[in-house]
Amino acid sequence: MDAEVVAVGSELLLGQIVDTNSATIGRHFAEIGLNLFYKTTVGDNLGRVTACLRQALGRSDVVLTTGGIGPTEDDITREAVAGATDRELVFHEDLWQKIQAFFESRGVKASESNRRQAWIPAGAIIVENPVGTAPAFILEHRGRTVITLPGVPREMEYLLRSRVLPYLRERYGIKGEIRLRVLKVVGLGESRVGERIADFMVKAGNPTVGTLAHLGQVDVRIAAKADDRAAAERLIAPIEAEIRTRLGDAVFGADAETLESVIAGRLGTPGGRVALVEVGTAGTATERLAAAVPESLAAGLVAASPRGLDALGVDFGAIDGPLERATAAASAVARWAGVDVGAAVWLEDLPGSAPPIVRAAVAVSVRGRPAGHEHRVGGDRASVRIRAATLLLDEIRRALPGAGS
Repeated sequence: MDAEVVAVGSELLLGQIVDTNSATIGRHFAEIGLNLFYKTTVGDNLGRVTACLRQALGRSDVVLTTGGIGPTEDDITREAVAGATDRELVFHEDLWQKIQAFFESRGVKASESNRRQAWIPAGAIIVENPVGTAPAFILEHRGRTVITLPGVPREMEYLLRSRVLPYLRERYGIKGEIRLRVLKVVGLGESRVGERIADFMVKAGNPTVGTLAHLGQVDVRIAAKADDRAAAERLIAPIEAEIRTRLGDAVFGADAETLESVIAGRLGTPGGRVALVEVGTAGTATERLAAAVPESLAAGLVAASPRGLDALGVDFGAIDGPLERATAAASAVARWAGVDVGAAVWLEDLPGSAPPIVRAAVAVSVRGRPAGHEHRVGGDRASVRIRAATLLLDEIRRALPGAGS
């Protein structure tokens, strides 16, 4: 059985809003084993939305729309669904009464324009929306199912989880489930990761394996489909074990784990904290730790040049090379902050490189024992900062007890 998402809204095409709804729907469909093969974004134009829905109904068993069911003139999804299925819109007085009651419960009066939301295609199953004003609906048409949900992400996901997924399970007898395991990799580029697990990636069948590159990080996705969660996880387990063996300690975690959370776990409690120095990264690593695990951050010194690090009492001008400076800064900041772990990243442009290359030195000092590495990083300045911060956090992760476990 095939599914398709149609996201309606000119603001999506103009880039004013990022379409997170389609990603959310994709994850939930995957969990119940429903194949999502198409995602289409279309603007607020009745003719184009209608044509898009007709195309979707010609190739997909389930078509789910988001957006376009509000109270304004450009909310035309109801009309488009009616047109694509050759039906009339029918006014539901009881639905209008409930919409008015929703507003009254909040001390305001429903606008006359909200009446639009009480018009539903003939024969549709109304899906009341207790968390918003826009009622959704489900329409069966010539063996296909059209599901129309609001565009507000909170409302959309609530109705998806509480009404739509149970309906689809019962309607189509869906019993299978797709489980995902995402391994997080740092220190190997996507091409090198791909080379080491190429046989898994080209092999058709179940599970499937793929990669997704981020700035400074590569995700390895293992997806398995089975009758239930336990069976799917049994399919994933041997593949995951083999991939971990091939990639070694470049794999720092899985699923929701981040470098920040892994560092926090390895610092231990109570009182395990790290102090950072950043030169040239605008505090990117400090910001990431402070946002994710603030209890693990003792201090963060951010400087554009060595002159901003006078508090550490080190004459960095007398030290040659970014790696040597980063190593000295890591040891000094640990002493200054009174913690066991200090770390530093130091960026310097590589003279004469075209396109520009940055020397990114990262170093960690654990209980007075420093170590570090120098990397060459390219790209625009914002990308360099993100990559360098990731390299620093990974250096901390590798230096702490538990690395490679």
